[in-house]
Amino acid sequence: MSLRAVLFDVDFTLCRPGPELGPAGYERLGREYGLVLDPERYRAARAAAIEDLRVHPELEHDEAVWLRFTEDIVRGMGGRGPAVREVARRIVRGWEEARNFEVYEDVGPTLSELRRRGLKLGLVSNTSRDLGAFVSHHSLDVDAWVSSGALGKVKPSPLIFQAALELLGVEPVEAVMVGDSLRDDVEGARAAGLRAILLDRAGLFPTACDRIQSLTELPAALGL
Repeated sequence: MSLRAVLFDVDFTLCRPGPELGPAGYERLGREYGLVLDPERYRAARAAAIEDLRVHPELEHDEAVWLRFTEDIVRGMGGRGPAVREVARRIVRGWEEARNFEVYEDVGPTLSELRRRGLKLGLVSNTSRDLGAFVSHHSLDVDAWVSSGALGKVKPSPLIFQAALELLGVEPVEAVMVGDSLRDDVEGARAAGLRAILLDRAGLFPTACDRIQSLTELPAALGL
């Protein structure tokens, strides 16, 4: 079957967190709660938190997972004591706000080109964020979206991809998934019967198959 739809991950694929959710945001919130957090330790702390990240065994959406993840970052930046959880709660709530994100410059032109080719576009995201509000706030030209918070299942569960395909009215073999996570986006989508393309903006996976480093490469990767 010919290509009819493209699904996109959201965070670090279409957008990145702004300053409020980065090292400076952690440092500022820490000060409010009497913590001295070192922004220079943020990158290493986040990488360590990712290594320790454990999703629900049944791939259920679980807010506690992200709270623990954020607490790990706060501790990795030097936070100690009960205030760590309060800072983490504030950060997690910040991830729910569309205004705290910046859309990458290659997103608009790429979506426009895919539209010109007659393709349907959808979003699939592990988030509690209101994706409808996010789409509206950032004026994203997409047809459908599915969040794990609304569905109750997180990527790489096949169910979240199937839900998006149903909204678009296409079969798995007619769609491609694009995202920055090998496990959640690439392996998850392939297990659901879709082709998947890894968006490796940071160049972390140079030997990965079906890999691009910018969305400007996507039309060619799709054979358009």
